[in-house]
Amino acid sequence: MQKKKLLFVSANRYANPYPVYPLGISYLYTYLRERLPHYEIRIFDFNLHTPDAFRDTLLEFLPDYVGLSLRNVDDVNFYSQESFINGYKMIADIVRQTTTAPLIIGGSAFSIYPHDLFAFFSPDYGIHGEGEESLYNLLISLDGGNPDFTIDGLVYRAGNEIKINGRKHFIKTPDLDFDTGLLNFYWDKAGMVNVQTKRGCPYNCIYCTYPLIEGHNVRTLDPDKIVQTLRQLYEKHKIDYVFFTDSVFNISNSFNIELARKMIDSKLPMHWGAYFSPHNLTLENLKLFAEAGLTHIEFGTESLSDTTLKKYGKHFNVDEVVRVSDYCNQAGIYFCHFMIIGGYGETEETINESFENCQRIENTVFFPFIGMRIYPGTVLHKLALEQGMVANTDNLLEPVYYIAPGINYDTLKERAEKTGRRWVFPDEDVATVMNRMRKRKRKGSLWHHLKK
Repeated sequence: MQKKKLLFVSANRYANPYPVYPLGISYLYTYLRERLPHYEIRIFDFNLHTPDAFRDTLLEFLPDYVGLSLRNVDDVNFYSQESFINGYKMIADIVRQTTTAPLIIGGSAFSIYPHDLFAFFSPDYGIHGEGEESLYNLLISLDGGNPDFTIDGLVYRAGNEIKINGRKHFIKTPDLDFDTGLLNFYWDKAGMVNVQTKRGCPYNCIYCTYPLIEGHNVRTLDPDKIVQTLRQLYEKHKIDYVFFTDSVFNISNSFNIELARKMIDSKLPMHWGAYFSPHNLTLENLKLFAEAGLTHIEFGTESLSDTTLKKYGKHFNVDEVVRVSDYCNQAGIYFCHFMIIGGYGETEETINESFENCQRIENTVFFPFIGMRIYPGTVLHKLALEQGMVANTDNLLEPVYYIAPGINYDTLKERAEKTGRRWVFPDEDVATVMNRMRKRKRKGSLWHHLKK
């Protein structure tokens, strides 16, 4: 049997403060390679190669299918508001100009905008949300000459109408293998590799897209397979730092404790970081995670005003943030707090509360973002519609921000400086500092070097 050919394309070229390993494609690659042995599958990454090299690859490889993964629609930075859509369009155009192979689009950006991005790029098919099983079923049906339009998450055109299928089925035990060439690049440039331990998010932050991408239903992955992946990374590739890219790592304490103990039992000298919520964490938990290799926590705190936390849909309060921060210091874990200034319901009073309360937290870095990026399907989008900030006809592909009125944004940096704590605003040149440390072979998350 002649081998079919599938080319995965990672379109992301954003590398501030460092390039991010294309984890979603690696999960797809591993899943399909095991189930479609008659396929030759390659990965093309635009962080490593040029558009001309992409065109040459299409002409040399002659794929039967092209899978284009879109990670972000923009940089989520109010100061720059850089959109990536036209860059992605250039890539899709090269595919159309160079090959007749069906174009299949997916990825987190597509999962947020399945209708509008399908209309914009006009691919043959799209898949929103979890892609492994859906893409497998689509390829099987296309190979058989009879496309299956009932597949979970499938986006397709029926006449003049774009159809978007819902999703009922999820997988819990995805395997994960890595492309050696990609690993070498990202380990050198980013100093870490991404791995998942769970998918889905049960929380209801008003601005967040994770439930749109992965769903509210939390699926913890097989802890033994996770440890197996870590062992492969360390023993085969000499990689000793990973970042767990779960929406929130500490969603399921029982699972996390099991995973931590298995990591300890593995005796791998692996270090790791993750996104955490400042909720439902004990000092005992953190000490166990530290023993299992946890060195860096990135808290999605967003505010240090209880009033604003409620407006943002958060499930914790300021006292809890302060207490858990103190636990991190006791456990010897570096931690930072990501903040949103000027989001829905924010006032001068609540901003002043955040600046005042930040002084209760020692030994950390605050990363503030200005305003909230409005995404379709979120609670924030509904609020913005009600307030007339956006219209029903706005597709929100170009960056649109909810900016609370009545706030003196020009004085934010000055007020932050007066707190005596380290606030790193999005327009500060962090990438140069990080790249300098990478050249010194520093690995892992490096933001702790920004502390005062």
